[in-house]
This record gives sequence, structure tokens and C-alpha cells, in this order.
Amino acid sequence: MLTRLFRMPLTWVVVVTLTAGSAFGLYWFQPWKLVTDAEVDEALTTVEPAPAPTASATGATTPTGPVLVSRGEFVTHEHDTSGSARIVRTPDGRHRLELVGLATSNGPDLRVWLTDQPVRPGTAGWRVFDDGRWVELGRLKGNRGDQGYEIPAGVDLTGLTSVSIWCKRFAVSFGAAPLAAPR
Repeated sequence: MLTRLFRMPLTWVVVVTLTAGSAFGLYWFQPWKLVTDAEVDEALTTVEPAPAPTASATGATTPTGPVLVSRGEFVTHEHDTSGSARIVRTPDGRHRLELVGLATSNGPDLRVWLTDQPVRPGTAGWRVFDDGRWVELGRLKGNRGDQGYEIPAGVDLTGLTSVSIWCKRFAVSFGAAPLAAPR
């Protein structure tokens, strides 16, 4: 009976279709990432709470070290997310986004985005970050730990008020942090 079943062309069409569908589904959803973690432990910039200024030749004051430009705490969207994000300006004028103590789920095609969209808690905030202006800083290096991303020199930070861990494949935010000047 089984031998006769495998002689029928329709059986082979079904077997090939199911195999191809399963392979595509595994590639697209990557379910193993829900139970695996990628930890990162990069050195973060040491930022003084209030850097001591020094006087320049013009009489203006300039900080002697890195300056904390903005910061915020992550809120959960599609997946539980915690930690904080901060933008640091180095004395030479470059900017760097740092994710401190990030903890989120691993997932397919995760990116780090600076955006102009407000951070909304819950499901209302899942899909808003690609609605306006956004700058992709690269793939998420790991879903756990400390990590930094250089912000390209030409990026105008004006109006970019949030950071999102964005799943590009499914157009959804895993978590996001509002960025505000430190108090």
C-alpha cells in the first residue's frame, strides 16, 4: 500500500511542497532564536554626571570629556525589553548610541533605529517607528548586554527622540526608549 502511494505523482508533489514550506517557515521565523541568547559586553563610554568645563581661547567653555546628550529607559513592545539607551558626544564632536544592560528576545533581522516617533507603551507602539524619519545604525549585536553604535557624522539628531529595537522582517518594535536630555 505504501509503495503504491509513493508511485503516485500527487504524493511527491505534496511531499516536495511540505518540505519546501517547512524549510521556508524555519528560515523566515527562525523559532530557535526565541530560546537562544546572544550576549555582548562592549566597553561603554565613561561619562561624568557634570563634566568640568575648560575655557577655550574665545572664552567659551568646552567639556573635557564625553558628554551625555540624551538618555531613556526601554519599554516593552512585541517582546519583553529592558535596559537603557543613551547618546554620548565625544570631545571631538562624534556621537555614539549606547545600549546599557539591554535585555530582550532574540529574533530574526533585528536592527537598531533612531527615530522621530514617540514611544508608546503596549501594542500601540509596536508598528509606529517606520512611519516617520528613522536612521538605521546597524544590526543588533546581541539581545543581552552592553553595546555601542557609531552615529554617522552626517546624521542630524534634531528630532530623533527615540531608539527602537526594530524587527525589519516583521516591521515591529521589540522595545523602544524615549531619548531626553539628562536632568
